[in-house]
Amino acid sequence: MFKEYFAALPVFWERIYPKGGETLYCGEKFAAYHGRSINIEHIFPMGWAMRDQGCRSRKLCRESSQRFNQIEADMHNLYPSLADINKVRSSFPFALIPGEQRNFGRCDFEFDPRQRAVEPRPASRGNIARAMLYMHETYGLSLFKRQGELMKKWNREDPPDREERRRNDLIAKYQGTRNRFIDDPKAAEIGEHTSELQSRGHLV
Repeated sequence: MFKEYFAALPVFWERIYPKGGETLYCGEKFAAYHGRSINIEHIFPMGWAMRDQGCRSRKLCRESSQRFNQIEADMHNLYPSLADINKVRSSFPFALIPGEQRNFGRCDFEFDPRQRAVEPRPASRGNIARAMLYMHETYGLSLFKRQGELMKKWNREDPPDREERRRNDLIAKYQGTRNRFIDDPKAAEIGEHTSELQSRGHLV
C-alpha cells in the first residue's frame, strides 16, 4: 500500500497506464502523454472520506490521518477522467437520472443539479460499483443504503471485462492488494456480503 497520494501518482500513470488508455466516464482515448485535459478521478469521493475522518479539509486530513493518506492513494479507487467531467462529478453520488439529456457532447454522462447526482455511461458502471464496494469494505467508509444497492445492481449488470482484470492484476503487483469484487463479483450479492457491509462499512 502507498503511504500517500503523490507516491501513487507516478506508479498509476507509468505502470498501470504506460501506453495510455481510455477515460472511465467518457471512453475518451488518451496516449501516454495526455496533458492536462486528463486527470485522476477518485470514484469513492474524498469529500466522503474526509467526512468519515472528521476533517474540514483534505490538507488537514493528510496532515493528521495516516489512514486517510492510504485511502486517498489506493489505486483501486483511481481512474483516468477528462478533467472537466471530473470537476462536474465533484462529490455527487451516482444515480439513474430520468431522460437522456446530454450536456457533454458525445460523452454519455449526465448531471442533475436538482437531484444533485450523476449518471455515468453503462460501460463504466460495473467498474464504479466494484471500486465503491472495495473502498467501503476495505476502509469501513460509510455508504448509504440506496447507493450501496445501486452499486450491487450495477455490479450484476456490468461484469468485469479484460481491461478491468488487467488493472486489478497490475495494481496487485505494484500496490500489493487486489479488489476481490473483480475477482469474484458474486461476493457483493445479498447473503454473501450484506452483513459484512453492515458490520464493516456502516451501510446506512
